[in-house]
Amino acid sequence: RVMASPAVITLGPQHFCLDQTDEHVRAIAASLPWYGPKYSPHDVPSFYDVSGITEDPVVFQRVVDLFVARYRAQGEAGPTHIAGFDARGFLFGPPIALALKIPFVMIRKAGKLPGVLVSSGKYVTEYSTDETVMRLGSVRAGDRVVLIDDLIATGGTAIAGFNLVDQLGARVHEFAAMVSLPFLDGVTKIHEYADGKFKDVPCFTMVDDATIGAEMGSDPPTDTPRIVAAADADKYFAAVDAARAKKQ
Repeated sequence: RVMASPAVITLGPQHFCLDQTDEHVRAIAASLPWYGPKYSPHDVPSFYDVSGITEDPVVFQRVVDLFVARYRAQGEAGPTHIAGFDARGFLFGPPIALALKIPFVMIRKAGKLPGVLVSSGKYVTEYSTDETVMRLGSVRAGDRVVLIDDLIATGGTAIAGFNLVDQLGARVHEFAAMVSLPFLDGVTKIHEYADGKFKDVPCFTMVDDATIGAEMGSDPPTDTPRIVAAADADKYFAAVDAARAKKQ
């Protein structure tokens, strides 16, 4: 059954999201488990696990289709390139670019790309201090680039991408993320950066963390190790599966 496209809501100046009551959005939110600090790669209250999306081909396709529909509807004024952030932007960017028949460009962490590169310089995220790079010539003057990631938090990574595209002579068409953490105010930080240098660039998000909710917390029983040996995996399947099954 084909569902109607969700309404797009304006949250603020140049900040748009999907209607959080729509069944598309609810289905995506219901496929996004999160973990607390003990079972996460970073010490954050809630770490969203996009494998809940990628391991469900129906929901994964829905996410891709919603992004594609947005940019396809823009016609010749739409993007000429999709650029994804290392690493989870690499999950969503390529299928969107392929569907639109436009190039996908990698924004990688320093030390990962060959060739002549342009660097963002050091920047601070909610996790660490990072540096990202793009290949010189991957985008050029006149290109309209959608920057895509799985999530926007403080906006530090996004701003690094804005600067890279700008340094290469192209223009950011839109920043897009599947999940938004509004309490960290990342979109406002993008628009206020450098005296409003990017204030006119739209930001589009799909699912707010409040829509995902506390019920998607998926920590297993507290005596479950964070890392288990492959030989011992059978001992823990039941506990991990039970924790995730409660969310389905």
